[in-house]
Amino acid sequence: MTLFEHYREQHFSKEAPLAARMRPQTLADFVGQQHLVGPDRVLRKSIESDQLISIIFWGPPGSGKTTLARIIANTTKCHFSQVSAVSASVADLRKIIAEAKERYGMYQKRTILFIDEIHRFNKAQQDSILPYVEDGTVTLIGATTENPSFEVISALLSRSRVYTLKALTPDDVGSIIKSALSDKENGLGELKIDLQQKALDHLIMMTNGDARMALNVVELSVYTAAPDKDGMRAVTLEAVEDALQHRSMIYDKAGEEHYNLISAMHKSLRGSDPDAGLYWLARMLESGEDPMYVLRRLVRFASEDVGMADPQALVVAMAAQQAYHFIGLPEGKLALAHVVVYLATAPKSNSLYKGYSKAERDVKKGKNDSVPLHLRNAVTGLMKEQGYGKGYKYDHEYEEHFSGQQHLPDSVAGNIYYDPGDQGFEKEIKQRLNRWRVGREKKDHE
Repeated sequence: MTLFEHYREQHFSKEAPLAARMRPQTLADFVGQQHLVGPDRVLRKSIESDQLISIIFWGPPGSGKTTLARIIANTTKCHFSQVSAVSASVADLRKIIAEAKERYGMYQKRTILFIDEIHRFNKAQQDSILPYVEDGTVTLIGATTENPSFEVISALLSRSRVYTLKALTPDDVGSIIKSALSDKENGLGELKIDLQQKALDHLIMMTNGDARMALNVVELSVYTAAPDKDGMRAVTLEAVEDALQHRSMIYDKAGEEHYNLISAMHKSLRGSDPDAGLYWLARMLESGEDPMYVLRRLVRFASEDVGMADPQALVVAMAAQQAYHFIGLPEGKLALAHVVVYLATAPKSNSLYKGYSKAERDVKKGKNDSVPLHLRNAVTGLMKEQGYGKGYKYDHEYEEHFSGQQHLPDSVAGNIYYDPGDQGFEKEIKQRLNRWRVGREKKDHE
């Protein structure tokens, strides 16, 4: 490092945001995630003994993924190469790989490749590093807020160990904030600060375990608070609220919380609870969820959990999708609210879901006989000679437009897949089907 580079790095560290300056450098200073880095935990032992395998850190924002990666860089004897998947290209990765090979060949020094936000790499980019992770040219450390099962290719996952980080507890966040206020070297300890308890409590609650967000808000609140005649800066509840502006919601669009929330909404609708349905809908939309994803799930619900008990449910769900396309956000939120309330208050039936599941199971595990000849169209002379269409009964020529003929292959003849319930429109359907099924049985015995 040149003198100029050293000066620039020192200057940057002083001008860096508080969250960056307060980043721990050792495991001893690291707050939270004791299930991973507590005494006698495997990850801690592997870091301290410099015996790492490729790993993926998965957790919410501000939980310490990048910090842990930097601690590994400071603790191990490996060279540390860091890239962000937001800006790195395959060419950047190839350069790091080439340098890693040369470094190991000349100095027997291993390389850790840290990829921040690895979920932003596409399959081709992930494939490009796979051979070098496999042969040990680099040890991969990936950090992601998204579920690795969906965002990291299976080949990389099978060669890595996934460590799940949890959102920091309120006590963890409070400890980090207090440390920043007292630290004179990297924090705000040189200033006189009165962070009021109500302001601290509100900040901890609203940042949802995101330490980086909490420190950013503290820094902004402190520097925008005018000092009194004694130099004291009073950070009030109002100042923190003004700095926060919008709540930091724990949410990732492909991770666990994403599925937790959609599951909560789905089960609330199934339980005919429109109030809970609206609440979970708002949680998702206000966190930035794609409304089209929610609408796809609502369309599925209309068939899976309402079905023929109210055939209009699917129509309303599709109308909501069209309405959202037509007017967009924020007005389109009401279209989603409309269908959520409709589905929650509609009669429920899972007969369609169970019926298709039974048919699917028979198709996958059964004999799969050929289509009966009488159901085939004889579109050529040869087909007619082979008996295609022979014996087919045109139902409109029979009383009540019902011939009673068999439509299933012999191996599954008589199987009942759709068994309507007693809710809503299915009551009427059940009466019809019972009448037709009795008629079909009579025809079979004639």
